[in-house]
Amino acid sequence: MDIDTSQPWGLAIDYAGRATITEAGHTIHVNVADTSLSSVIGPDSITGTYSPVTVDAQFTEDGAAGAVLRGWGRVTVMPAGTDPVVPDQTAVQRAVAAALDDFAAHTAAYADLCARWAPAGGDPGTGTGSGTGA
Repeated sequence: MDIDTSQPWGLAIDYAGRATITEAGHTIHVNVADTSLSSVIGPDSITGTYSPVTVDAQFTEDGAAGAVLRGWGRVTVMPAGTDPVVPDQTAVQRAVAAALDDFAAHTAAYADLCARWAPAGGDPGTGTGSGTGA
């Protein structure tokens, strides 16, 4: 993913912290949000520190026979001392990379599952397997 150095978070996000990018042929949804439970961004009244910011990247892809695989990545940016979080231009890049890795892992696990359930010498989608799952 190319980082846009003119943007604080490395890409243009909307007023709600959302963006959509295309990476490695996938449409990936990004969300940048503080983790406080308050609608007011400010230091916690008890600890005096600001909340961390999470950067989520996620996408799904539809496959054959109704299969849906997902990729998800999360990066947490912590505040320094009692100062608010400083935008990290690499956080989105790292979250997207984690989502792509997660998708690759799910794809490999799904392929392994399909191979285990395929009937011996048959087509996995014929419904002629033994169903033993061994």
